[in-house]
Amino acid sequence: MKKNLLIALLLSVVFYSLEAQVLQFKKGEDFKIVQFTDVHYKPNVIASDTAIILIKEIIENEKPDLVVFTGDLAWAGPTKDAFDAVLAPVIERKIPWAYVNGNHDDEHGWNRTQIMDYLVSQPYCKATHGDKNLKGEGNYILEVRSSNNVDKTETLLYFMDSGSYNRKHKHIGGYDWFDHEQVTWYRNQSEAYTKQNKGEPYRALAFFHIPLAEYPIMSANKENIIGNYKEAECNGKVNTGMFGAMIESGDVIGTFVGHDHDNDYIGNYMGIGLAYGRFSGGNTVYNSLGNNGCRVITLTEGEHGFHTYIRLRGGEKLFPVDFPKSFVKEDKK
Repeated sequence: MKKNLLIALLLSVVFYSLEAQVLQFKKGEDFKIVQFTDVHYKPNVIASDTAIILIKEIIENEKPDLVVFTGDLAWAGPTKDAFDAVLAPVIERKIPWAYVNGNHDDEHGWNRTQIMDYLVSQPYCKATHGDKNLKGEGNYILEVRSSNNVDKTETLLYFMDSGSYNRKHKHIGGYDWFDHEQVTWYRNQSEAYTKQNKGEPYRALAFFHIPLAEYPIMSANKENIIGNYKEAECNGKVNTGMFGAMIESGDVIGTFVGHDHDNDYIGNYMGIGLAYGRFSGGNTVYNSLGNNGCRVITLTEGEHGFHTYIRLRGGEKLFPVDFPKSFVKEDKK
């Protein structure tokens, strides 16, 4: 009797674990993602408390299906203490979460592999090391499944390590960029998923830390963007073609980054929404937008676009966008 009970309990734990791992639309509901970026948390520093207040408030009010941290979570060591403090509100609410490395996270005692080793061991973590042959740590894909069939993919979420600094080509300097192997990996993954879907690309979003070179090209015309532009984009100086690969693959309709604390805009460039999150940290590092906040992204099952807005600590919502509808110019004839 005791043996049967033990087996039943073990099976229930396994079933719960497998169920918890699946991201899935709920029937009749949107799938909601909250993006926190550039928390720049310093353990035992009062200025960091603002970030934790924000995270708790957003989780309580938005009730996301997935939380995404797009880098620069830690701004001082011990690294473990910084990650534990920031992740605690998410884990306590049993919300699935994902993470990509920023350019500062590995500067406080742990390298990128050690960070990911620790994170993948934490409850409700959806991040993985990804392909070990690729540059960086954390190039991986999450699938959001259909409400009608847990085995049917509805939307893809790409997560990629955009690196930190360009140390290899010192005569160029600046921040890092995706290398050709990462671009090829994305192309191959996208092609395989499109083939799986009978030749039709899935709707997909991509999350990483450092903006693509196309961000400043797009924002040069301020009529192309919605939101705050208060800082020149600090993208890598070499363009290795990730954006071009996304255009040609036809699945990614939005990219979401951080890195530049004084930008929270979104624009439409060649049919892809190039977006920033909102600086989510406290006054531990530069920021001039005022109140910290996050980006909220909602996906409607069966539709191709997405809805997004910035939500500030305290509840104010800014810059609502229906992508791509908000960027379609009316015919003035």
